[in-house]
Amino acid sequence: MSVLPIYTYGAVVLRKKAQPITEVNDETLKLIMEMFETMRNANGIGLAANQVGVLQRVIVVDISGVEETKDVKPFPLINPEVITQSGTCVMEEGCLSIPEVRDDVERAEKITLRFKDTSFRDVQIEANGLLARVILHEIDHLNGTLFIDRLLSSRRKFHREKLKAIERGEMEVSYPVVTASVTV
Repeated sequence: MSVLPIYTYGAVVLRKKAQPITEVNDETLKLIMEMFETMRNANGIGLAANQVGVLQRVIVVDISGVEETKDVKPFPLINPEVITQSGTCVMEEGCLSIPEVRDDVERAEKITLRFKDTSFRDVQIEANGLLARVILHEIDHLNGTLFIDRLLSSRRKFHREKLKAIERGEMEVSYPVVTASVTV
């Protein structure tokens, strides 16, 4: 297995909609394992396949490193779909594809979702708090939406220079990246 490069802001693949997976095979399982390795290498808590240049509806989540959620085991979600959402909560978010940019984002506090596991069985769970937020953030990626799209225009303007720098590849990160000049 290997650490995959993470595509950064401005890369076309981040704005494309990922396609559903029709079966889980060795290639899918390898992708999931490499996504976990990539996410952990970058000290992330969630990662969508778009972020590693793959347009498939797969996300991985690991919030076990956060004290309040240390008992939540890491897991992949294939073809995740939100069924219901309720309540709202504002919390600061960041993104491995938009390094050094963080801002408050309003999202649902609680969600019910359906997805496939690695055996391609249907799973339905309820998630709230940080887990719901991470899942919603990653599902946004699968739909070509970034967390900065959910900000007020004044907040996006506030981050404009930093976003332009990221597009130019001017950022300091400890993990491999693919910048906007590369297309998929």
